[in-house]
Amino acid sequence: MILNRKSVELLAPAGTWDALVAGIEAGADAVYLGGKHFNMRMHEGDFNFDDEMLKKAIEYAHAHDVHLYITINNLISEEELPALREYLSYLGKIRPDAILVQDFAVLKLIREMNLPVPIHSSVMMNIHNEHAIEKLKEYGITRIVVGREMTLSELSLFRERTGIEVEYFMHGDMCFSESGQCIHSGVVFGQSGNRGRCLKPCRWPYRLVDDATKEILDEGSPGPYKLALKDMCMYRSIPQLIQAGVFSFKIEGRMRPPEFIRRIVSTYRKAIDAYIADPTGYETDEAGWKSLYGNRARDFTTTFAFGQPTTKDIGFTGEREPRFFSQAVEEAGFQDDILGQEPPIQKDSPSHRCLSVRVNSPASAKAAIENGADRVYVGGEAFRPLRPWSLADYRDILSFAGDKGAKVIINTPRTTMRRECGELEQLFSALGELAPDGLMVSNLGSLHLARKLTRLPLQADLSFNLFNHLAAHFLKENGLSMGTASLELSFGQLRQIVEASELPIEVIVHGSYESMLCDHNIPGMSLPHFNDLENPEVLDRRYALLDRAGEKHSVRIDQYGRNHIYFAKDLCLYPYLDKFNGVASYRIEAQDYSPELTGAVTCLYRERLDSLSAGNTKYSAEKLEELQEKSPRRFGLGTYRFRQSRNSI
Repeated sequence: MILNRKSVELLAPAGTWDALVAGIEAGADAVYLGGKHFNMRMHEGDFNFDDEMLKKAIEYAHAHDVHLYITINNLISEEELPALREYLSYLGKIRPDAILVQDFAVLKLIREMNLPVPIHSSVMMNIHNEHAIEKLKEYGITRIVVGREMTLSELSLFRERTGIEVEYFMHGDMCFSESGQCIHSGVVFGQSGNRGRCLKPCRWPYRLVDDATKEILDEGSPGPYKLALKDMCMYRSIPQLIQAGVFSFKIEGRMRPPEFIRRIVSTYRKAIDAYIADPTGYETDEAGWKSLYGNRARDFTTTFAFGQPTTKDIGFTGEREPRFFSQAVEEAGFQDDILGQEPPIQKDSPSHRCLSVRVNSPASAKAAIENGADRVYVGGEAFRPLRPWSLADYRDILSFAGDKGAKVIINTPRTTMRRECGELEQLFSALGELAPDGLMVSNLGSLHLARKLTRLPLQADLSFNLFNHLAAHFLKENGLSMGTASLELSFGQLRQIVEASELPIEVIVHGSYESMLCDHNIPGMSLPHFNDLENPEVLDRRYALLDRAGEKHSVRIDQYGRNHIYFAKDLCLYPYLDKFNGVASYRIEAQDYSPELTGAVTCLYRERLDSLSAGNTKYSAEKLEELQEKSPRRFGLGTYRFRQSRNSI
């Protein structure tokens, strides 16, 4: 590869006009910014650009031979769709150089409206495998902002196999969770990180404890801020970035002041130009490094660029944290002032209401089926010390379910990097003989593989972040038979989707559920003697994070080493099921339950759904209390206690 000035794009953030000018004057090749609505930086009223300023910003950037990209990279709720359509129409007139998107509804509208604007996939779309690219190219995507968990070696192979243009976050604030897979702020505060309003629970202090006993395990750890990832800084690794095939070097910081933007952009500009001019003679400009380091907010890390982060990549003490957006609070129980007053969904229910249960073992699957589950979801992630599902396990449960008249849907992992995709190809090839009743997929890559290698019915899991009926239609036109509603929706927002969607919608009504999905080793970073080579049993211990409100968040480690952080309370909608009319499936999340508890939960919900079908809306408070006594966590309403997941308009 012979480098020239156009081989690499230096991409600067701008939250204000002065920051836009500073970035361009400092040498940015492109700038990204957001309008007053529909973007991932919605907290600050003085930031972002109104419509007229957007037009002026594009004109100013183009006058200086600089590209300008506009972010529409948050999830869009049903009530926002008319305003989104108007906004897209306006962008089609003022012609930015690209639009960054997360929600599938935006892809659908851009195609429907035939907008003459290139499309980039936001990091919030969590694209992490080559199979997803083939689907995105069909919708006009020309550039991918890759997931932050991708190493440079993986990125290089990804780039080579897909030919897609790659944008990479190389400086600034980083999320601890996989992008698009954190719902903690949305559920606890009604302010979704996927909708630009994150209150950063990953920046709270936590203790690492034994999940069963609450024994404190981290007395010798460096500090309590266990999820507080340091800021990304790839300044000393510019050659590796360029040679890996990264085209756009993205600086995070749309809330940063102009002088901050000017300093960072000019420093990176000088270094990139020096490498392009003489790669073999290049060396790091230490004066530039001192400028970056001396003016840093947090300390620096290279996160996943060269492998999994370790203790050195976490700001354990919290001393350099510039701002705490929130503090830990007790999660809501049955605070139903809003849900109790909501009118039911106005859609007819079938005579028999379908009950689905996600299970963690063959024994749990059998318990669910014996207690009235119509469908069981098996496979996918297995939380240690449980073992992954084998082909023999699938054969066993398919035979058992067939005798009972229940259906078996094989689940797939939420994240499918190169290893998982290779395993799925082999699994899908074996399904012709197994003949399950369907597959559950969690991202565009596993969807593409499943459609390519099987003829099974497919449904979309939570990771698709289904937030509006247009996104549901996108899934339907791509071969999916059912979608799972986001757990960040309020009941009113869910009602709108169920009533408007042509795609059948499944709703999770009970169970333990994850607030964050992380590729970090949380206990390994907190425990000084954690060594899975010498003591692999440390992976099988059940850990939890204890926040300062006294809430315990279970941590589960799957077979891929990913850490799943759970909410402190389990979702329970048992008293309110009479409001959930017309949903295609009522789902129980029993992934963290014993077979006995799985059977008990399934039995209670089966009785209630059958009672509703018979016209009886009453429920048993006594049976609910009995179930609570058996459950590992208290019950709560999650996001259903809010009138809405706060909008961006």
